[in-house]
Amino acid sequence: MAGWLRSLLGALLLLEVAAALSFLHHRYEEMVQALFHVQSQCPYVTRIYSIGRSVEGRHLYVLEFSDYPGIHEPLEPEFKYVGNMHGNEVLGRELLLQLSEFLCEEYRRGNERITRLIHDTRIHIMPSMNPDGYEVAAKQGPDSNGYLTGRNNANGVDLNRNFPDLNTFMYYSGEISGPNHHIPLPDNWKSQVEPETLAVIQWISSYNFVLSANLHGGAVVANYPYDKSQDQRFRSHRRTVNTPTPDDKLFQKLAKTYSYAHGWMHRGWNCGDYFADGITNGASWYSLSKGMQDFNYLYTNCFEITLELSCNKFPPEEDLERQWMANREALVAFIEEVHQGIKGMVSDENNNGIAGAVISVQGISHDVTSGDMGDYFRLLLPGTYTVTASAEGYQPQTVTTTVGPAAPSLVHFQLKQDVVRKPLERKASGTRANNKALPKKVVPRATRRGTQR
Repeated sequence: MAGWLRSLLGALLLLEVAAALSFLHHRYEEMVQALFHVQSQCPYVTRIYSIGRSVEGRHLYVLEFSDYPGIHEPLEPEFKYVGNMHGNEVLGRELLLQLSEFLCEEYRRGNERITRLIHDTRIHIMPSMNPDGYEVAAKQGPDSNGYLTGRNNANGVDLNRNFPDLNTFMYYSGEISGPNHHIPLPDNWKSQVEPETLAVIQWISSYNFVLSANLHGGAVVANYPYDKSQDQRFRSHRRTVNTPTPDDKLFQKLAKTYSYAHGWMHRGWNCGDYFADGITNGASWYSLSKGMQDFNYLYTNCFEITLELSCNKFPPEEDLERQWMANREALVAFIEEVHQGIKGMVSDENNNGIAGAVISVQGISHDVTSGDMGDYFRLLLPGTYTVTASAEGYQPQTVTTTVGPAAPSLVHFQLKQDVVRKPLERKASGTRANNKALPKKVVPRATRRGTQR
């Protein structure tokens, strides 16, 4: 009897897995059901939350994977995938649903690689940033879908041209070497963005994301910042000028990680275009203003790339399984890239974490900051670096560390509080009062793309 029950349960499990891995296009209600199905299958390592609503009121759902869902663990990096930013570019949406089911199933099976990834990383997956646009595109179907049908949100706005333009601020402030990290937003920014964009900005302001990718269609290439050319400020037409960030070599490595793990992206020839190694600097392809990729780099600690995954923006269902097999390893390998460089705690002399401490790397003019608990993450290529942690009211600390090719190096900072000597009081005659200096007092300093992408 026990053997019969085991056989029946095994058969049911196989049927359940087969159903979960069916390759179909998911409308909004079906997408939501798929997410909650995953959550029900892996309740102890998943959480579903909404970051806001679209113009037409659809939730912008995120599925989180973590050994402690809903909790940021110190020194555990935050990672995100965002799909379907353009409503008619649907492959990323389906791949992220497949990835969600894959992570859950492999975790349940005890896959050591996936188990370690979920235990060591807080993974956030948003299958659709533009559910309204998707519904417009889906009504047309894969066969008759226009190249732009459903691309924009319900207000007719391209969400990848809707973020505050921090590139222009950077270029005008100091040419290409101007400030390029944690640039403040303009005072009226909320009135200039769509509900979906507002929700994402508030989302990435609330989580200390370290690495990210947004998934698009219309080409096959891994695209990295900057997306906007410096020359675009002088001309209205597109420019193709390579515009690297201070982390250009690191971004190239991140992009190659995806392209070489992909079934064919790395070959270069796709969709009538050629990109060496299957990667490109965004502005070198074409200049794009107000994009999400550059915004992540200039406003937050997050390093984001854009993945163009299919020549056909709305591929037929019979092609979805082939696309999943081509992208599965790349999607997992890219998440693993969040575990490189250095990370650590910034604390005071009483071991209290210091939030907002600035982590600077000599020779790379792009800083990151510590999170609310005082932990920080700085992606770096293998090598030896001189790193400084500084915070208002504290003496900076500098260390030299070596980064290897595997796990991140742990580099902790314990900052001493600044002690400022108070000026000596003087009598009217100009002599010192009682010829004695007043005791020292601690005084904290003042606080302070074209049609594809």
